[in-house]
Amino acid sequence: MRTIFTTGQVAKICKVAPRTVSKWFDSGRLRGYRIPGSQDRRIPREHLIRFLKEHGMPLGELEDEAMGKLLLVGVDGVVRSGLEGVLPIEDFKIELAASGFEAGIQAESLHPDCVVIDFAMGRNESLMIAQNLRRNNDYTDTVLIALLSDDDTASGFDRTIFNETFRKPFDAALLAERIRTLVSRRKTLA
Repeated sequence: MRTIFTTGQVAKICKVAPRTVSKWFDSGRLRGYRIPGSQDRRIPREHLIRFLKEHGMPLGELEDEAMGKLLLVGVDGVVRSGLEGVLPIEDFKIELAASGFEAGIQAESLHPDCVVIDFAMGRNESLMIAQNLRRNNDYTDTVLIALLSDDDTASGFDRTIFNETFRKPFDAALLAERIRTLVSRRKTLA
């Protein structure tokens, strides 16, 4: 994962001439720095992503790095709409799955940063989804969050599978903020 870009690399990503990137840089619209003793410019990844978002430009190859990918498994419409209302679509891509089978297919295509599993779909199926994700090396760093109802007690299963557990009812904004924090921490460490 590249963290610093040259003007030529930014030009390829933005599909513009390198001179255009230099003008953006020189006018202060695209932040970065010059290499001491040289006229060469360098643009840190976070400044490039911010610039692309501010100007409504496609993120291209940076999309995987810039957007958080969230998979909601068995989550009811109220929680889903609450999360979609709080997590901006330019920052998070949200996909849905109704069963363990769908969750496996979605996880394979989306490679989510975070999976929220609602235990309302059944305790055994919920635990099986979480355990299967943890066993797969591609998802060892994926954030797993369990949504427990009053009937579900945290005892009787290994809570270390999950990064977080939320007991219903809860505030969707609080869940969204926790997702945002855990995903940004994961992306920083990646």
